[in-house]
Amino acid sequence: MISLKKLLPSLGFLILSNLGFSAQRLNVLFIAVDDLRPELNCYGKEGIHSPHINALAARGTLFERAYCQVAVCGASRASLMTGLRPQTTRCWNFKTPMREMNPDALSMPQHFKAQGYNTLSIGKIYHAHNDDFPQGWSEEPQRGLGKQYVSPEGMAAANKARRTQKTTGVRTAGPSIENGGDVHEDEYNDGAVAKTAIARMKKLTDSKEPFFLAVGFSKPHLPFNAPGKYWDLYDRSKIKVPSRDKVINGLPYDGSTWGELKNYSDIPLKTKELDDAKTRELIHGYCAAVSYMDAQVGRLIAALDETGLAKNTVIVLWGDHGYYLGDYGEWCKHTTYEVAAHVPLIIAAPGLPKNQRTKALTELVDLFPTICDLSGNHIPKNLHGLSLKPVLNDPAVKWREGAFSQYFKGKKGVGKVLGTSVRTDRYRYTEWRKKDHTGKLEDITLIDFQGNHHQNVAADPVHRAALKKLAELAKKSGSGIQPK
Repeated sequence: MISLKKLLPSLGFLILSNLGFSAQRLNVLFIAVDDLRPELNCYGKEGIHSPHINALAARGTLFERAYCQVAVCGASRASLMTGLRPQTTRCWNFKTPMREMNPDALSMPQHFKAQGYNTLSIGKIYHAHNDDFPQGWSEEPQRGLGKQYVSPEGMAAANKARRTQKTTGVRTAGPSIENGGDVHEDEYNDGAVAKTAIARMKKLTDSKEPFFLAVGFSKPHLPFNAPGKYWDLYDRSKIKVPSRDKVINGLPYDGSTWGELKNYSDIPLKTKELDDAKTRELIHGYCAAVSYMDAQVGRLIAALDETGLAKNTVIVLWGDHGYYLGDYGEWCKHTTYEVAAHVPLIIAAPGLPKNQRTKALTELVDLFPTICDLSGNHIPKNLHGLSLKPVLNDPAVKWREGAFSQYFKGKKGVGKVLGTSVRTDRYRYTEWRKKDHTGKLEDITLIDFQGNHHQNVAADPVHRAALKKLAELAKKSGSGIQPK
């Protein structure tokens, strides 16, 4: 007769197997970046100083064509963290809490927590501070760890803006930029986030539990603030001012009002165009903020190597959406167009090929199943994305037909007309429909990236067959498109 004592290890193994545990479960370092354009040095953008993200790309796979589901932080993150498209999450703007709208949704950290992971959130992961706690996080998320402004002038202007907002309803922030001069990295928020995450990482070294460590950097989000040494990397006189021409003929609804930028005290409220000097100043600040954030990523990866955790940790770096930097005279995000929807994505994991790139069309909803697959955990059912493991093993594999993005037009981005955009190898197709029981088609935009990609060619009969196929793809925007 077999004793209960001898049976327990086997029973435990069976129970863990049924729960989806793997004997080789990997840790996850999940790095989120706010408002980051895929215009880093590793993406071929000359003049951008991003050595640490470049080095991370050399450790894994860089995705050249990754797209967010909604070009605003709160909604994009709600979709990514649940693996569900916005029609299901019903999160469309920047501030709607994911958990409030989806009390029964299974989030990524919630799933990993259920698998026995220590799930930690440091910095900005969701838009709302405590979103998904306690469901998803083992501990209360840590946020607001450093300063937004370090100069007396910046802090005074920010305080004045907050007081003004209470009485007038406008202006919620101080200056749009700040050169912090000879200030320590950790005075600003992202440095403090990196410092806190590294300290926590070191404590996790001896833990018997695997971890899911989410680290969210706020830069290069406004205000474009960074220590002086990062400003010194760039010569403002050499910064080119983008064309302000609204060259996309017949592009309906699809323009950012850049109201977010106008929250800052040094931006004219009623202006429709910034002059060359202010444009260069803002681009300079954005580049400095990118390089500052890049240095914090470098600190994280160095700590992962120093602790020996790198050998069993999946690393993912992603941007929540793109960003206009004067392109077509626009600023911020909030559209369905390529500039706002295109995001950086890099994945590195033990045992996978290194220093490779892929043009596979990818969506941020793919991250949930991908991270499960790579870390040795089962993939929940009903997710809208696909595991990217086949792409990581073969960057040239034939993959999706299209990647979806959506955005409303109207007050606070939740208006009566919904734009559903499909990016394929050749086209970006966007249809605008009434968000009511009729679903009436209001307009169509078609951009041909093999032709003049600054012009709407939907009316050109040459593209009639393509329009029909793209319209069928758009109907699938509520679920995943399986690879062909």
